[in-house]
Amino acid sequence: MAQLTDTKAPAATRGSGAAAGTAGPGRGGLADRKALLHWIGVHALGVAAALFFVLPFVFLFLTSLMSDQQALTRDLVPDTWEWGNYAKVWNTPGFLTWWRNTLLYAGLGTLLTVVSSVPVAYALAKFRFRGRRLSLLLVIAMMMLPPQVVVIPMYLFWAKQLDLSGTLWPLIIPMAFGDAFSIFLLRQFLLTIPDEYLDAAKVDGCGEVRTLLRVVLPMAKPGIAAVALFQFFCAWNDYFGPQIYASDNPAAWTLSYGLESFKGAHHTNWNLTMAATVLVMAPVIVLFFFAQKAFVEGVTLTGVKG
Repeated sequence: MAQLTDTKAPAATRGSGAAAGTAGPGRGGLADRKALLHWIGVHALGVAAALFFVLPFVFLFLTSLMSDQQALTRDLVPDTWEWGNYAKVWNTPGFLTWWRNTLLYAGLGTLLTVVSSVPVAYALAKFRFRGRRLSLLLVIAMMMLPPQVVVIPMYLFWAKQLDLSGTLWPLIIPMAFGDAFSIFLLRQFLLTIPDEYLDAAKVDGCGEVRTLLRVVLPMAKPGIAAVALFQFFCAWNDYFGPQIYASDNPAAWTLSYGLESFKGAHHTNWNLTMAATVLVMAPVIVLFFFAQKAFVEGVTLTGVKG
């Protein structure tokens, strides 16, 4: 009996081990299937979201290459690729002027905003002075103030007092005095720079200005790039400002305001309207494509430290 018991015990043990061995791969296979289904679901949602954003641009581009008659149909693909539509739009009287004005407004405005906002953000982030918190609260309060609230007194000042109506200077000059959103965004980014770097520069004999130029600016390139892109896109797409100050002077129109006039003149030529829209959007898309890494890095790091 003892021998029978001893011989049965290893068999039972082997059986339980075999059962455990078969259960193990089963659980692993189920986990693999779940991981595969999760991967498929996430990527399917990603592809759907990408198509949701990309397809309108594809439709816009394809329509811009259609003929006048086909653009009014339900066709999605051009029968003949009318690349000459872009030449017609480009040679439209005033279109190059709108381009030049937009580049002046967006380029010079962005430069003035960055140059004026960086020192203020540096002072709010790294200086310790009386009224520092109050100054930061004023900056935040200015961010919450809609521009439409002050449009009437500002228009009376620029148009009646300084006689700058019909130009873009009432929109460009204020950027030389800083922008509340840019100051706040840069201040949040500069807080992520350790004070030890600034102290080391001061030990080496650098003053505040030299420390800002030699130490802070090279380390703050992502934040400055994010602010510059925000400001450039805002100025490039601005419709409200040019409508207020430059609507009575076609020589001062920007692309956003001129596109509305172009649409009214070619309301039946949807192919030309779409081509003009593509020419207005293309610089912004290309710029963001090449600067997206610095843009995302600058926006991501602004909230690391409060």
